[in-house]
Amino acid sequence: MKKIKVGNRLVGEGEPCFIVAEAGSNHDGKLSQARELVDVAVEAGADAVKFQIYSAETLYSKKTPKFSTSEKPPWELIKKIETPREWIPDLKEYCDKKGIIFFATPFDFNAVDELDPYVDLYKVASFEIVDLSLIEYIARKQKPTIISTGLANMEEIEDAYLTYTKTGNDKLVFLQCASVYPAPPEIMNLRSMKTIRDSFGVITGLSDHTLGIYISVAAVAMGAKVIEKHFTLSRKLKGPDHPFAIEPNELKEMVKEIRDVEKALGNGKKLGPSAQELENYKKARRSIHAKVNIPKGTRITNDMLIIKRPGYGIKPKFINIVIGREVRKNIEEDQWITWDVI
Repeated sequence: MKKIKVGNRLVGEGEPCFIVAEAGSNHDGKLSQARELVDVAVEAGADAVKFQIYSAETLYSKKTPKFSTSEKPPWELIKKIETPREWIPDLKEYCDKKGIIFFATPFDFNAVDELDPYVDLYKVASFEIVDLSLIEYIARKQKPTIISTGLANMEEIEDAYLTYTKTGNDKLVFLQCASVYPAPPEIMNLRSMKTIRDSFGVITGLSDHTLGIYISVAAVAMGAKVIEKHFTLSRKLKGPDHPFAIEPNELKEMVKEIRDVEKALGNGKKLGPSAQELENYKKARRSIHAKVNIPKGTRITNDMLIIKRPGYGIKPKFINIVIGREVRKNIEEDQWITWDVI
């Protein structure tokens, strides 16, 4: 599998998971709160913080009926939580100052252009995967792009893949996603990350809308190279994305657990004890011991021997070679037997 470069960060096989803290609309229309979200992402150790750039006028028809989970029509709801586009330079500057990657999801052509001077990476939301004209427009910027695949079948993912790559841009990541907020674990289908990876040869990961952090951690153990997770300052805040987002302490714990899992995965080679295991290797493994006192000159028989800990003596697999050997010096009962005494 290939790697892609985002700023000075490599993403892909052999690299640490790229962890995206999704701020989305959880700034509640306050630039100070948006900056505070950046601070939380930095403190947690995330690689990037992401916002969303959309306008109600170009996103929803005013005639769209209410969702069953909302009291307001989509157009009215979206209008209230738009990220002001004049924030983009400020957020970029603030993220640079704090040492975290800034990027955003554009939902229209103008947003793509407005973000272009300030981002090294784009994101396409799950609902937009069928907007092939938008995907092609983003691809022609020749920057890496993450595309979420919530609601999509393999044909729709292939449409997005072919549309994107025909521009000569192959810097593409697909994220498995379940577009329910929050999403129950039973519809997450983490194994589809491998299906998509094997089908298109792209980097894959997870956009996780479940409650808690354990699904994201499990995805990393299954090979996810990008994790995206919504976060908030508090789930008690009002707004559509706060209730299913994780709070600052959870984001920090998620990053820690992901990094621990990456360390635990290892390199797959089975080479014996690590440095940390050496004491147990020597003291808690078994070796050949004297079951009774064995005087010098005695020819060893099986009933004179016992296999027990520690492992300072001859390995148990050589017991048939030890049996029949003559003892060079007295061996006390319960003493491990070494090659130099037989």
